[in-house]
Amino acid sequence: MARTTKSLIIFCTTVKINSMRYEKNTVIGILAHVDAGKTTLSEAMLYLSGKIKTLGRVDHRDSYLDNHFLERERGITIFSKQARLELPGSAVTLLDTPGHADFSAEAERTLRVLDAAVLVISGTDGVQAHTETLWRLLARYDLPCFLFVSKMDLPGSDREKIMAELQRRFGEACLDFALPAPALQERLALCSEEAMEKYLSEGKLEGEDISALIHSRRLFPCFFGSGLRLEGVEALLAALDRFVRPAEAGERFGARVYQIGRDAQGNRLSYMKITGGCLRVRDTLAYKDAGGAPVKEKVSGLRLYSGAKYENTDCVYPGQVCAVPGLGGTWAGQGLGAENNFVGPALESALQYRLRLPEGADPAALLPKLMLLQEEEPQLHIHWNAGAGEISLRLMGRIQEEIFKSLVKERFDLALELDSGSVMYKETIADTVEGVGHFEPLRHYAEVHLIMEPLPPGSGLVIDSICPEDALDRNWQRLILSHLREREHPGVLTGAPITDMKISLAAGKAHLKHTEGGDFRQAVFRALRQGLMQAKSVLLEPWYAFTIEVPPEQTGRAINDIRAMHGEFSSPEDAGGLTRLRGGAPFSGLRGYGEEVRAYTRGRGRFSMCADGYRPCHDQKSAVEALGYDAESDTENPSASVFCAHGAGFSVKWDKVPDYMHLESCLKKTDAAPAPVHRCLSIDQRELDAIMEREFGPIRRRSYAAPVKNLAPERETDARQRQQYIIVDGYNLIFAWDELRALAAERLDLARGRLMDMLSSYCGYTKAELVLVFDGFRTPGNPGSRSDYHNIHLVFTADGETGDAYIERLADRIGKNNAVRVVTSDNLIRLSALRSGVLRCSSAEFKAELEQTLKTIDDILRRSSKGAHMTRLKDGKQ
Repeated sequence: MARTTKSLIIFCTTVKINSMRYEKNTVIGILAHVDAGKTTLSEAMLYLSGKIKTLGRVDHRDSYLDNHFLERERGITIFSKQARLELPGSAVTLLDTPGHADFSAEAERTLRVLDAAVLVISGTDGVQAHTETLWRLLARYDLPCFLFVSKMDLPGSDREKIMAELQRRFGEACLDFALPAPALQERLALCSEEAMEKYLSEGKLEGEDISALIHSRRLFPCFFGSGLRLEGVEALLAALDRFVRPAEAGERFGARVYQIGRDAQGNRLSYMKITGGCLRVRDTLAYKDAGGAPVKEKVSGLRLYSGAKYENTDCVYPGQVCAVPGLGGTWAGQGLGAENNFVGPALESALQYRLRLPEGADPAALLPKLMLLQEEEPQLHIHWNAGAGEISLRLMGRIQEEIFKSLVKERFDLALELDSGSVMYKETIADTVEGVGHFEPLRHYAEVHLIMEPLPPGSGLVIDSICPEDALDRNWQRLILSHLREREHPGVLTGAPITDMKISLAAGKAHLKHTEGGDFRQAVFRALRQGLMQAKSVLLEPWYAFTIEVPPEQTGRAINDIRAMHGEFSSPEDAGGLTRLRGGAPFSGLRGYGEEVRAYTRGRGRFSMCADGYRPCHDQKSAVEALGYDAESDTENPSASVFCAHGAGFSVKWDKVPDYMHLESCLKKTDAAPAPVHRCLSIDQRELDAIMEREFGPIRRRSYAAPVKNLAPERETDARQRQQYIIVDGYNLIFAWDELRALAAERLDLARGRLMDMLSSYCGYTKAELVLVFDGFRTPGNPGSRSDYHNIHLVFTADGETGDAYIERLADRIGKNNAVRVVTSDNLIRLSALRSGVLRCSSAEFKAELEQTLKTIDDILRRSSKGAHMTRLKDGKQ
């Protein structure tokens, strides 16, 4: 048990939190990747602030915040918990969030109510893939952040090395607050022009200046220590107390609901942060439920939780977090009073599962019970397929799958199973289209025109109206927009949800007598589907960022696996006896790879991954064919419109709707069709040389090279007239060659050097101009380089530029010229080469050609050496 001397306790006067309004109430969250020491740090903070009298431990299953039986069984945080602690200058609500990537959606919801965050990083593991995801989320929500590097008491922790990594990955604004005061002040002054002016004029920066830098995210204070040994925690607490300031509170009542839960008796609890005014018992809350229906309810009680226990209070003030029992229509992400609802989450589930119920279980009876779990975890997206009689849901991974089954067993005494799960795709469009929907059965009428435009990745759906109110009444427009927002909309390739597009209401028409609200719902959904049927749809697959640590001898295996997954990675890093690879790949390839890493490294390797958005599917055709979705047969999402003639409605197929629609098209049309663009199918040698000279500098012509023999006369003439250009994907060739792959497992630079020497010999004999490209993507700060190595051109791409992209760009610039070959086994590059009109050659084919050329060179050298020896003997006889 840790020491309990008063020197470790931060003294503060204990005041019952419900008896007065504090001048400074702040909400601070703790985030980390799994096993970084986050819960241990929370225990230390509670202990040093006097909140708890003994330190609990995760491995002892007695931590203050991880109090659910599933958390104590597994030793991980699953549910966000809160604790109240009192510091000399502030009352703090501490929110401990899950660290495992499977529960990152729960952590993201908590960010909406924080005033600041503490990001915990393991001193032995460093920055992991999930750490970077959390960092991006903190930037997305513009949250001030303090960094605490834990486990510094363990072997393998290196303060200077970790600090350098933090500055490299998160920026120079990460600053070690243990620096001597003069040095710290100088570094603080560099954070902004205002800070520099204050420092130069007054000689130092005050607490308010430092707080302003932190809250503008121009400074990220870094602390080092050990939660278990209570080292460095006092300094962190003092900084949080001094520098964190609460958000400005409004006079009008406002609150943000971030979590729905249930107490031990099954009572529904709405967890919320008060942002303005105050909330009192017996106040009436007016809001809309998740379906948009108005609700009015009285507040029957207010609870202030700390761990598993709570205190009742009569009133809560801005900056405080409370649980309100009994509210029936609230939902996670809801804004109450002056607050708006939250925007959609950045992190989403990548897998969809179908439930397998035990014999005799009624899925229709189970569905309402499961919807109670969805209230607590909205990202489950539980769906009832009436046609198949099945229930499906979405989960982030294997751990969440196991927890879900355990919760169903605990709550409803039902042992269910899930299928193996399928990847959750999304769809977007690549061009702008106008979708038209018309709904006119007898005595009904509505027509809607939508403009649908593609947006950058990660934008989600943007719903807007550009329709004048004199063309369509405002109330009808609001109704149409609400229908667009009320549910997910399936695409037409696989039925996956659409994303990354802007949908604008451009025009609409109602009938004075016959239009009802449901008519516009039908019309707008048909307009959306009709537009999707016209558009060039793109299938998106989930990508995950990963960190792999393997023994050096297994590096080649890991790199080969990543390439086989169509992934990308940065240059290998040293990780204290292991080799660390960071990168990203499609989730379909990474799924289950952690077990594979542990198997081929015999337990020495480590693997972590977390969601990193969506990208175009690497094999769209195969994925679409495998899923077998038929958009035109989807009766729940029709693309046809309904028109009326002779007193009866009739259906019009989507591609014929423009011939029947009542309003004119809203997309601008040009008066004349644009002239066709014809690309030149080849470029001459001077243009080719000019491109190479711009890329690599003046071309140095060889004064001599061995003649190319055994060519047919016409080919020999062509070879003299046309310079041969070869673009080689360096790493692809290395890992297609057993000798080089084995060498790369020991020293990647030696494998590169060996390949460069062989290619130099090859070019010396064949007279080919060769560009060797190595991927420098995701090597932080790497500027890239272009140089010559003997007689070959050498390219290392810059940070943020893949070798694939460089090869595609160079091949396209050289143009459709049959004197150019691209050497790679990467199918995406070969497809790009095909589009550019250049020749393709697999790594295996070029390896055989290169080996044959080197053998020919050796034979020539042996014959030459033997001839010279015979000449010397002959001269000696004479």
